[in-house]
Amino acid sequence: MSGAPRLRSMNVADSEARPVLVPAGNKTGSFGSRKPATKPLRKAEKSRNEIASAKEKKPCELSSVVNPSPSPQSHSASVSSVLRRHEQLLHCNLSLNASCSSDASTDSFHSRASTGRLTRSNSLGITRKRSVSKPRSVASDGVLESAPDGSQSKKRCAWVTHNTEPWYATFHDEEWGVPVHNDKKLFELLVLSSALSELTWPAILSKRHIFREVFADFDPIAVSKLNEKKLMAPGTAATSLLSELKLRATIENARQVSKVIEEFGSFDKYIWSFVNHKPIVSRFRYPRQVPVKTPKADVISKDLVRRGFRSVGPTVVYSFMQVVGLTNDHLISCFRFQECIAAAERREENAIKDDTQQKETDNVMQADLSIAIDALSFSSEGIE
Repeated sequence: MSGAPRLRSMNVADSEARPVLVPAGNKTGSFGSRKPATKPLRKAEKSRNEIASAKEKKPCELSSVVNPSPSPQSHSASVSSVLRRHEQLLHCNLSLNASCSSDASTDSFHSRASTGRLTRSNSLGITRKRSVSKPRSVASDGVLESAPDGSQSKKRCAWVTHNTEPWYATFHDEEWGVPVHNDKKLFELLVLSSALSELTWPAILSKRHIFREVFADFDPIAVSKLNEKKLMAPGTAATSLLSELKLRATIENARQVSKVIEEFGSFDKYIWSFVNHKPIVSRFRYPRQVPVKTPKADVISKDLVRRGFRSVGPTVVYSFMQVVGLTNDHLISCFRFQECIAAAERREENAIKDDTQQKETDNVMQADLSIAIDALSFSSEGIE
């Protein structure tokens, strides 16, 4: 009834429990096919040991470690651990970049030191403080283009800058806007103002000594007697200054100035009578407010043209008014504004004193004359 006794197989593969996969049943093969299943666990342990040793050596080498193959334990890792690992990797990369940049800056410093340039490059991106360079005066014809008195504290009109020619700055500081009452000086400035239609003030002032030589130091009588043919001959100094039209106008204006002097006693009395012998104070704040011509310049221009003057349009006349002090067009911020006003006031005070002294002298002369007449009449009566 009973069969042969069943002998337990001594095969090791049969003695191990076989896992059952529900519902498909047992699909595992022999022990040889299941043996590689234990290798990922060994690789995971090995990778953990490598990561631990890498942490002890240098934290930055974590980025080069290959993540272990997925396992059931890795699937159960939380999101927070993944984020923490990314933060560690990012921190390692930043520290690595900083160390590399510091090494590079040190290398660049040594390389520049070897060439004699001891300038260290700034690795942190901080810009250097730029030094504000002071305006330098440029030399022209052996003269430094700076203020005549060498001081930088005085504020001038906006059209006088650090690059302005020295003779033009001196002209602004000493002549422009100062009341002029000398006939020769007035005629000179009238000729130079007329030349502004062909030249600029800096160019005119640079040739001022040639103007004075050609036009006999601007003596109206001497200029009126100049020979036009000799003056305008090719290659002469006069033709290098002005055109033939301007040269003829200058000679004719000298003749008319002489006539004005004969009529009014002086060209000064004639020209200053248009402003009641007192300069016009403009009080401009900005250069754009300074006009090119004014109604007063139109009036003077028309009267000069009526008398036979040439090249004396309203623009030329207004430039003449500015330079001889008929109008004070210095900006109120310019130091010459108040000085020109003070010069005009001193001139007025001196004129008042001169008039007073002249009146006193006339009164004394009249008193002496009356006394002499009385004495003469008394002596004549005694003779009779």
